[in-house]
Amino acid sequence: MTQAAYTPNDALAKRNVLVLVAAQAILGAQMPMIFTIAGLAGQSLASNPCWATLPISTTVIGSMLSAAPLSALMQRHGRRAGFVVGAAGGALGAAIGAYALYIASFPLFVLGALFTGMYMSAQGFYRFAAADTASDDFRPKAISWVMAGGLLSAILGPQLVKVTAEMFVVTFLGTYLAVILLNALGVFLFAALDIPKPQPPRAGDARGRSRMELISTPVIAVAVICATVSYALMNLVMTSSPLAVVGCGFETGDAANVVTAHVLAMYAPSFVTGHIIAWFGVRKVVALGLVILAASGAVAMAGVELENFYIALILLGIGWNFGFVGATTMLAGAHEPHERGRMQGMNDLIVFGGVTMASFSSGGLMNCSGGSVEAGWQAVNLAMLPFLIAAGAALIWLAMRPGELRQ
Repeated sequence: MTQAAYTPNDALAKRNVLVLVAAQAILGAQMPMIFTIAGLAGQSLASNPCWATLPISTTVIGSMLSAAPLSALMQRHGRRAGFVVGAAGGALGAAIGAYALYIASFPLFVLGALFTGMYMSAQGFYRFAAADTASDDFRPKAISWVMAGGLLSAILGPQLVKVTAEMFVVTFLGTYLAVILLNALGVFLFAALDIPKPQPPRAGDARGRSRMELISTPVIAVAVICATVSYALMNLVMTSSPLAVVGCGFETGDAANVVTAHVLAMYAPSFVTGHIIAWFGVRKVVALGLVILAASGAVAMAGVELENFYIALILLGIGWNFGFVGATTMLAGAHEPHERGRMQGMNDLIVFGGVTMASFSSGGLMNCSGGSVEAGWQAVNLAMLPFLIAAGAALIWLAMRPGELRQ
């Protein structure tokens, strides 16, 4: 596909969606793997248990720092280039992590996690890539179908953890070697991706809105707020959940099963989320996602039985799906193709900035508040409340602006 003027073609969009679904399933499996074991591995390597989730936090920092450069790279050289760079970062991060486990070095393990963040950031752009070649009517379905690819990664990732965690004498070494292989396999998929590069601006062309003008647009501002809150709160709770499950007397396999259920719940609704958005409107779907996130916290605080963990993490996944897919759809329809390099990079910088703060807070709340696992888990879930209130208030504010386009 050249840089010529482009008209959305849903036949091409559907082909690209298939490629992105496969990438989400294969390469995306590394994220539930990392989030299942990184905190447990960090706990075994760190001298202070308060730092157990630092590797996960560092992965999110790497994602935040990579967002703007990857977006600029894709604006200049196309989506494929950015996705290949992301997979290379994931492989390098896993290689460093594997060596760090072998020599029992926590600082090196944290460094590997930073490079893993490059892949996490690239994966975040899959949803925008799905919208690039889609018509307005197909866009929410394209985004939700690509997100649904995570359903397969939710099954594959934790099962690979079970198979590989004890493969070698060094616990989790085999898991990180498997992550290297996933990135190597997945990168070949991008050869089939056919998304036009954005046409470079010519003299006299409209340059689009500045970053400040974009983020000051009410629809965009609220979309970014809701996406950030949905993703950050999901990460806040998910990061601590394996530590909470194991700390409450259950097995590592139970923690992996809870994460599996959670990630399934994150992506399974995507088969219908696009249709639900088309039927009821994107703002109502985002609002429903926030309500379900609140319900997740309530269930988690009600007890620490295994069924509480399962139900809370399933609700957490569904709430994230409605909130994040809805906010992404809202954002994708609020800026022009020649603005996407600025807007999408800025959006993911803000989103993963929030996720970074949530990830750092998760370890501290879980391990260093209240003096027990139960008290730490309560603190993690209670911390969701003020942010859910803020996001809900932003949606209400947008709904009360009569001049805004109804979505």
